[in-house]
Amino acid sequence: MKPTPLEFWFEFASTYTYPAALRIADVAQRYGCSVIWRPFLLGPIFRGQGWNDSPFNIYPAKGRYMWRDLERICTKLGLPLRTPSQFPRSSLLAARIACLAAGEPFLPEFVRRVYKRNFAEDQDIADANVMLACLHGLASNPEAVLAAAQTEDAKSRLRQNTTRAVELGLFGSPSFVVGDELFWGNDRLETAFEWATADS
Repeated sequence: MKPTPLEFWFEFASTYTYPAALRIADVAQRYGCSVIWRPFLLGPIFRGQGWNDSPFNIYPAKGRYMWRDLERICTKLGLPLRTPSQFPRSSLLAARIACLAAGEPFLPEFVRRVYKRNFAEDQDIADANVMLACLHGLASNPEAVLAAAQTEDAKSRLRQNTTRAVELGLFGSPSFVVGDELFWGNDRLETAFEWATADS
C-alpha cells in the first residue's frame, strides 16, 4: 500500500516555514512519501482572528523569541539566515506563481528559492525582478509565468487555496495535512510523515 500523500500548506512570509520548505523534499524521500505543495495566504486567516499584522509583531516578546529560535534551528540545519529588513513581506505574487506551477516539476525548487531570497538574502519577494530571478532556469518562459500571475486565473487559484485552508482549520504555516489529520509547525514535519506512512 502506498503512503497517504502529504499536503504541505505554506505561506511565503512565514518564518518557521523557511526551514520546513528547505528540508521537506529530503524528508519525503526518506519516508518514501509524496508531497502536494499548497501555497496559501495567512493574512485573511489572521484578519479573521482580529489581527492586522503578524502575531510576532503584535506581541514583541513572542517575536524576539521566534527570531532567536529560528536562529537556533537554522544553525542546527546549516541554513543561512538574515533577518528580513521588512517583516512580513507581501507574498501575494510568489503565491500566485506557485499556484500556477501546481504539479510542475520545478515548483519545489521555486519555493526553496523564494524562501532563500526572503530569509537568507533579505530580498523583496514582492518585486517582479526577484521573482524572475527565482524562475530563471526553471520555467521555460519566466516572463510569461510572471504575466500569468496577474491574471484572474492565478488570483482565483490562490483564493481557492486560502478558502480551502480555512475549511481545513489551518491557523499557521507550515501546516501538513494527511487525510483528516492536521500537523502544524516545522517540528511536526517528521510526525506528519510518520502518520502518512503508518499503514504502508
